[in-house]
Amino acid sequence: MFNVGDKIVYPMHGAGTIDAIEEKDILGEKQSYYILKMPGEVKVMIPTNKAEEVGVRGIIDKEAASKVFSVLEENETEMSMNWNKRYRDNMDKMKSGDIYEVADVVRNLSFKQKEKGLSTGEKKMLNNAKQILVSELVLAEHASQEEVEELVENKINLSFEEYKTTGEESTNVTGNIVKKFIPFNGGGAETTNL
Repeated sequence: MFNVGDKIVYPMHGAGTIDAIEEKDILGEKQSYYILKMPGEVKVMIPTNKAEEVGVRGIIDKEAASKVFSVLEENETEMSMNWNKRYRDNMDKMKSGDIYEVADVVRNLSFKQKEKGLSTGEKKMLNNAKQILVSELVLAEHASQEEVEELVENKINLSFEEYKTTGEESTNVTGNIVKKFIPFNGGGAETTNL
């Protein structure tokens, strides 16, 4: 059972703060609801008796947040080449409510977007996954949304550069190891492409 003021995560929606716990009469049935205040002044009602069943949990702490950032710094995990299967797999990860799985989706789809671009469905999924990820990290890190969004983008850009651009250069070398000629005349700054 959560209390007013608790910060919680609602899978597929993101993190927010419990604004109130109210009893509502919906379709003739009285039920208690968490009134969750989400970023952007959105309020969501979650039945208190179903909260655990739908995967509502408390937000992560600062230590877990740093592990989330390390997930963003890793290389992408293997995804299906089949768009439909990849979409379902990523959706399952997001529905799990596990922030590490959501970070995995954000990183993988971000890499794919940088390499080949994404379909409309996957772009929407990426934006949704980022929103879910950022909403929880904002609360865990006590930071602004802009700061967290920038940090997430930076981590992804750095890992993409590390794993994709350096990896591509080494795989594109076909017999000719020397890509640039650097003269030994002491200048050092001038390079000539072969």
